[in-house]
Amino acid sequence: MLKLHWLSETSLDFPPISRALRDPDGLLAVGGDLRPERLQLAYEQGIFPWYSDDQPILWWSPSVRMVLLPEELQISRSMRKVLRKKQFRISFDTAFRRVIGQCAAVRETGPGTWITAQMQEAYCKLYAQHTAHSVEVWENDELVGGLYGIAMGQLFFGESMFSLSDNASKAALIVLTRQLQRWGYRLIDCQVPSEHLRSLGAREMPRKEFLRLLAEYRQASGQSGPWALEINPDEL
Repeated sequence: MLKLHWLSETSLDFPPISRALRDPDGLLAVGGDLRPERLQLAYEQGIFPWYSDDQPILWWSPSVRMVLLPEELQISRSMRKVLRKKQFRISFDTAFRRVIGQCAAVRETGPGTWITAQMQEAYCKLYAQHTAHSVEVWENDELVGGLYGIAMGQLFFGESMFSLSDNASKAALIVLTRQLQRWGYRLIDCQVPSEHLRSLGAREMPRKEFLRLLAEYRQASGQSGPWALEINPDEL
């Protein structure tokens, strides 16, 4: 039985990641808070919070990580047709709070851990610091899809995405990946495996390899400041 470590409210320290994280896979610590400083430290070590509203804060570093290398992005023929139709208008950092709110609503009514009000406020603080970013997908001026995550160095840590229209979340990830590639980013952390992500070229990576790349790229120069821009997806 894995002995869990409790974080104090005052300390920012995390216990060292070890091979003992097996049951459940990757659960590293319990407790603490979601201060920007703690979240920043967590992502620097490959750790992210993931929990339900009736639980304490749970901190994870899975033994297998789903990642997407920008150069390995796969865009299907059908998805290229969708992007060329100009059905969607895609922007960055123009509606962060709405995006994270929609991600929370989708997870609350569907399977998986949902995003608590506490988490929404924490990531909105990181957005105000230009550490968190969002991608918005618009259809007839309605927000129909998007994603949000954390940028650090030449890495992007994807947190969640939502789709209220067919292919909207795929369009968000494709446009983000291409833009990050233009900026020289090296890796997108997708956290946990899914067929949706695998269809776009994401693959599983052992934690040891992920942490090696994290250490290599987190100090590199990335795109600073707000990412306020609009992208025409048919130019990809």
